[in-house]
Amino acid sequence: MRVGIMGGTFDPPHIAHLIIAELAKARLELDKVIFIPAGEPWMKSDRIVASAAERVEMVSSAISSNPAFSLSLIEVNRPGPTYTIDTIEQLSGEVGYDVGLFLLLGWDSAAELPSWRAPVRITKMARIVAFPRPGFTKPKIEDLEKAIPGIAERMIYMDEPYLGISSTCIRQRIREGKSVRYLVPDKVGQYIGEHNLYKL
Repeated sequence: MRVGIMGGTFDPPHIAHLIIAELAKARLELDKVIFIPAGEPWMKSDRIVASAAERVEMVSSAISSNPAFSLSLIEVNRPGPTYTIDTIEQLSGEVGYDVGLFLLLGWDSAAELPSWRAPVRITKMARIVAFPRPGFTKPKIEDLEKAIPGIAERMIYMDEPYLGISSTCIRQRIREGKSVRYLVPDKVGQYIGEHNLYKL
């Protein structure tokens, strides 16, 4: 099997997340893509984040129509700050160590990979799939190779989709009273409205 890993805060999940996962599934011939919401996103400690339960519900709604997408609560159920290497190791034990894992990251996250915990082990356990993020440049593989020897053979660059959609801009639009229809799945938009999320 070949399994994609789509981790993130998902605050909220939006259509770019779904498009990226679907394109990766098609291009890399993945059997499924697992969405893993962060439980306690310590890297986002500078702002208020929707609760884990709210974000899990939104992700569940967002992916419900695609049988190849599934939801994992690995990080939500793990107490305290969580690290990608911990998630990959646990996930490998659950799906089987013979399963090929593909970690889906934006260019910004891929560039920061050398500063993550155990980056060499991450790249040995999963292929890195890097997608464009508007406002960020494509990380140079030679720079990554210097910091993480061997990553060049484990990195896959995707040049599409180049979508100018982010959770940050969606939260801002909601605070400004603007529509986010078609930026988030309909069920996610309905949930945000019903629970009055992201309004000051």
